[in-house]
Amino acid sequence: MSEQPRLDLIWLPGCQAICRLGPKSAVPEWAAGRFLSTTRTADELSIVCDCDAVPDAVRQEGPYAIFRVVGSMDLGLVGILAAIAAPLAAERISIVAISTFDTDYVLVREDDRGRAESALTGAGHRFLPD
Repeated sequence: MSEQPRLDLIWLPGCQAICRLGPKSAVPEWAAGRFLSTTRTADELSIVCDCDAVPDAVRQEGPYAIFRVVGSMDLGLVGILAAIAAPLAAERISIVAISTFDTDYVLVREDDRGRAESALTGAGHRFLPD
């Protein structure tokens, strides 16, 4: 069995909200920020964006802190999210993972940020300064 990868991670500034709109909703103008993710399924339009951008009337969860794996990764790599999720699960920290073409982003509740960083550094990962 191969060893778990040791990853360089970096926190993104600000806080994120996870929002749910109806499946036929247009992506709203307020969906903005340094990090923005939209996912449409038959059941919903899910948006991750800056907390401050979301109107009060929108169904949302948060605030979340977000970090990313540093660098661009081959899409064929195996075990990257598992290497992050396992130490966080051991500490009972829930995550929301978003993968892009280049890398992985992980959201944890803002209240869990310190514990998440401790769990991940304890597992051999390293947080770089932003």
